Amino acid sequence: MSNHSTADVPGFPVVALVTSAGGLNALCQVLSPLPADLPAAVVVVQHQQPDHTNHLTALLDRSTALTVTLARENDTLTPGHVLVAPPGRHVLISAPARIGLIDSGAIPPARPSADLLLATLAVTCGPRALAVVLTGRGTDAQAGIRAVAHYGGTVFAQDQASSAYGGMPAAAADTGLVQAVLPLPDLAAAILAHVRDNRHLRRS
Repeated sequence: MSNHSTADVPGFPVVALVTSAGGLNALCQVLSPLPADLPAAVVVVQHQQPDHTNHLTALLDRSTALTVTLARENDTLTPGHVLVAPPGRHVLISAPARIGLIDSGAIPPARPSADLLLATLAVTCGPRALAVVLTGRGTDAQAGIRAVAHYGGTVFAQDQASSAYGGMPAAAADTGLVQAVLPLPDLAAAILAHVRDNRHLRRS
């Protein structure tokens, strides 16, 4: 673990769910069992074309007791609230516990970027960060995972057998920094246990 100070991190865990192809089903299965009083904020990034009409927020909102909204500039991270990256925007976490959005631009492949989200999450939230890498193509999130681990956070990944596309989870596991590789049906319980165990994490 890094000696990163937690003096300015939020007073609750922050969970980043990152995914690409096959992500809607995975996200619904992860979010559906989580209670409305989840003692953690959640941020969702799924790769989408910048001109894609966003239905993800509404679909996720119908699948979970958590409050789900599209992320906006300067939104505040709040326990029990899921913020979803809008198409065409990268999501950054800025201290103290706020959302920043920047245009993703015209260059593929990772839009919105899991790496950018996770790197900024790591720096601002330190040991309160939990990164969860779900089904998807490519290697996005690999660099971000290294940042999360460097600053004392935790990483989970979906296992290959339950992933519609195994690229992102495999790339995550290849870092050697994933604390738990789990079947999709087991991830919600693992997330809930983790955030409950860490909701009273002391600041140093």
